[in-house]
Amino acid sequence: MLQRQLSSLCLHVFQTCWLAKNLDASSLCCTLLERLYSMHGCFRSKSLVWVFCGVFAQIALGQSGPVSLSSPDQRLAMRFATVESKGASGVDGKLVYSITFRGKPLLDESALALELDEQPALGSGVQIVESTPGKGNDDYALVAGKVSHVHDQYNSVLLRTVEGSGAKRSLLIEARAYNDGIAFRYVLPEQDAIKKFRLKQEDTEFRISTDATTWALALPNYRSSYESEYVKLPITAFSNQGGVSSNFLIGMPLLMHSPGVAWMALTEADLEGNAGMYVTNPSGNWAGHWFTSKLSPRFDDPNLAVTGTLPHHTAWRVLLVGDEPGELMESNVISDLNSPNRVQDTSWIHPGKASWNWWAGDIGPDGTAAYTTKNMEYYVDFAAQSGFPYMLLDAGWADGRDITKLRGNVDVPELVRYAAQKHVKVWIWLYSTSVMEQMKEAFSLYEKWGVAGVKIDFINRDDQDGIKFYYDVAQEAAEHHLMVDFHGASKPWGIERTYPNVLSYEAVLGAENSKVARRDSPVDRSVFPFTRMVAGPLDYTPGGFNNATENEFVGRDKSPMIMGTRAQQLALYVVFQTPFQMVSDSPQAYTDQPEFQFIHDVPAQWDAMHVVDGEPGEFVTIARRQGNEWYLGSITNWTPRELHVPLDFLGTGRYIAEVYQDGADAATYPKHVTISRQTVHKGEQLTLHLASGGGCAIRFIPDNKK
Repeated sequence: MLQRQLSSLCLHVFQTCWLAKNLDASSLCCTLLERLYSMHGCFRSKSLVWVFCGVFAQIALGQSGPVSLSSPDQRLAMRFATVESKGASGVDGKLVYSITFRGKPLLDESALALELDEQPALGSGVQIVESTPGKGNDDYALVAGKVSHVHDQYNSVLLRTVEGSGAKRSLLIEARAYNDGIAFRYVLPEQDAIKKFRLKQEDTEFRISTDATTWALALPNYRSSYESEYVKLPITAFSNQGGVSSNFLIGMPLLMHSPGVAWMALTEADLEGNAGMYVTNPSGNWAGHWFTSKLSPRFDDPNLAVTGTLPHHTAWRVLLVGDEPGELMESNVISDLNSPNRVQDTSWIHPGKASWNWWAGDIGPDGTAAYTTKNMEYYVDFAAQSGFPYMLLDAGWADGRDITKLRGNVDVPELVRYAAQKHVKVWIWLYSTSVMEQMKEAFSLYEKWGVAGVKIDFINRDDQDGIKFYYDVAQEAAEHHLMVDFHGASKPWGIERTYPNVLSYEAVLGAENSKVARRDSPVDRSVFPFTRMVAGPLDYTPGGFNNATENEFVGRDKSPMIMGTRAQQLALYVVFQTPFQMVSDSPQAYTDQPEFQFIHDVPAQWDAMHVVDGEPGEFVTIARRQGNEWYLGSITNWTPRELHVPLDFLGTGRYIAEVYQDGADAATYPKHVTISRQTVHKGEQLTLHLASGGGCAIRFIPDNKK
């Protein structure tokens, strides 16, 4: 009786699969049939099951039905399909994707395609022949990051497409949907039709459903240090007819706002083996609001972007999405998409603040500028007295381009020995080209010297070999217990999860610009948290205490000024996240300045973060936690503000709030800071008064008194 019932059930399953005519149903039915056979033998032979499954698969292979993917909370949805497209060879099936947020269109149908050398583009004339759904949890600790532990859920799908004619090449698309972002990448499996992987260009479209407002980093070429302003313009402004040349490359991350729909940030993750991505608006139409990808070309052959062997996967294309722009900052999706930690012993990796000789111009204890061992010991002494673990020795110590020999002005091994006696460790500056030529020899030498880390500058490339340089540096440095800070660099993409000895990147128009011109201002500082910092750690180099109003500011190398108030400089230690944080000004600048206490106290590593409020280019307020203490930083552009900050992020019990706020006359005298203490509780609200170009920094200490 049971056997007849099972046979009937098998037949019913067969009919269901036949009528469904899609691979998902076919796959499920075949699995059931195989299990029934193995358990009860309700079919005479397993070969019959295989025949049925083969029939189902062929039915599904003939279909190109849409495939959908949703985030765990169902807010984000992604849809893959093939659509008719008229090409040179007639009408074919073009692979596209689209995205919605809360049921509203976010990205319209956008093409997915790869241009291969000496082959037709891959992505047209294809059928979706298989889709494998999945889900997962990214649960891991970060050695150094904006949080100490990540727990993110996602749903996924692996899509297999095959060309309907010709060589019938295969292309896979791997996609994930998190609650705060969508990510996808191309995967080319091994196949006879493609002997070598030679990618000319990736033709990924991002057809934004509306003419969204963007905060775009417009760059002139692929050899950039990403140090420029983010320009606020609608997407159509970047078309040929929109007033801005479409020849501009737009660097990642790209912030976008579709009013009434969502805030978005477009960027990428896990670049290992690949080249950096940019976008342009190629529409040539004053109404065209879409972008297409551009990969940084190889140096040895500019007609190619990436070469290698199969299988090969591209970098992840990431679209972070939220109701408010602060949600994009809080996301860990970029970190999630990178390979897990490859450094087994991380006990030697420690975030921290550093004194720095370059900003102040090598000023010594007597006020004389000199790049000497004696003056550098002065910065070590300052770090020791302030409780900072590091001193950064900037450019000038090496003998020309040979970074294994001393020039004779600063004795690095002696400086390291001196610092060790003070419980301070030394980082050293390196020129990137010299590192490319002497990495193995130099890093081994630095380990013998006792150097803690290296700041590598003027990389200015993210082609395939340029990206490989980042990974080679990270791996070699880890083998010699060296931490790394990349300057003159492209934006982060999450390598710091894979190699946690990579503590920070520049890739920002930082405070150093104040030594030469007017490009660093409170306006840009209020944009960077929503744009550049979304990608990862940001080495802006705050801490300038020679504060000036907009009218009084003069860009100069000696005794450099910094636009905006001193309280804003304090707040930047919370607003700008980096595990390797500079204390930029000279020791004399901080002498007898009571507000320096906040710089002394504020950590460089965090367990949690919460974006309280903000608007790009206007203001931002961020709270971060280390242990049981919270810190808050709030900054504004040139508009003075009264902000009401809810303290919902605090834990239970009372806290002592140490408040460093713009003085009442800070708009005129920007160095003036008011320091106060008060008792606060979770659920209360603080009112902050920010001057023009101002800020506020707060330390919340649990009050353990009963």
